[in-house]
Amino acid sequence: MASRNSVKIYTPDSYFHVYNRGVEQRNIFQDEQDFSVFLSYVQTYITPKDNQVFYDILTSPQSTSKDKDTALKMINLKNYYLRVQLICYALLPNHFHMLLYQREPVINGFMNSLGTRYAMYFNRKYKRKGVLFQDVYKAVQVDSDEQLLYLSQYIHTNPVKAVGIPIHRWEESPYPSSLPEYLGLRNTDWISKECILDYFSKTNPGDTYEKFLGIPMDLERIANSAIDIESE
Repeated sequence: MASRNSVKIYTPDSYFHVYNRGVEQRNIFQDEQDFSVFLSYVQTYITPKDNQVFYDILTSPQSTSKDKDTALKMINLKNYYLRVQLICYALLPNHFHMLLYQREPVINGFMNSLGTRYAMYFNRKYKRKGVLFQDVYKAVQVDSDEQLLYLSQYIHTNPVKAVGIPIHRWEESPYPSSLPEYLGLRNTDWISKECILDYFSKTNPGDTYEKFLGIPMDLERIANSAIDIESE
């Protein structure tokens, strides 16, 4: 029998919490470069791709064979711009969380592309073979505004809970997340944070997203979305 949330029926114009962990709970991110590469792959898939740049490399007499090989791979690389949006994320050594919005049913293709590409990078870097992830990634559709908000809270507090520090000391966690974008400390145009931040005030200190992060988590709101996470 397939594990819960591994069989996915996707609805267009919907939000989904997607997550996965390393096989045998092994670390899938071992250093800052691994975190950075994973995020760079996400960015590549969800931002516009200008193939003309790569065609120019292919036709340029100054391009090396390595340049042309890279350009050809980029031309053939799938792209999900405007079809998938990243709402928020958190990466920890042995697992990741992403909250995604899809306009059409392409999350499965996006996640398979991302997982395969990252596993190839990881295995090449660490000279290993075999599967990297425990199983097919898990996905849960978000079915209410409350669930959407509490999932963003759950994801953004994951890195601080992992190291046992309070949320107001989030910058002490070594694990990356999209929280700096939500607090206005970093601007990343491929993180679509407005759908969450529009629920909060930008001027009333008692009704900000930062304040929301500190309230007790409503686990009942996200119980179906957070299963299989306890052991992480």
